[in-house]
Amino acid sequence: MLPQNNSPLLLNRQQAAELLGIDPKSFDKYIRNHPDFQCFMVGKQERYLKSKLVKFIESHCD
Repeated sequence: MLPQNNSPLLLNRQQAAELLGIDPKSFDKYIRNHPDFQCFMVGKQERYLKSKLVKFIESHCD
């Protein structure tokens, strides 16, 4: 199923940071390197599922 708002399901580092409204360096420091955060590789590049990123944030903002 494709996203209805034409935003990609798979995000790169820059897109993930923009979605969260943070600097890419902050994304690296606080999210990307967190042991609970999952990504997967497309070739040699990391990609993040938009839905998993949102769930990660929701589950870690207590």
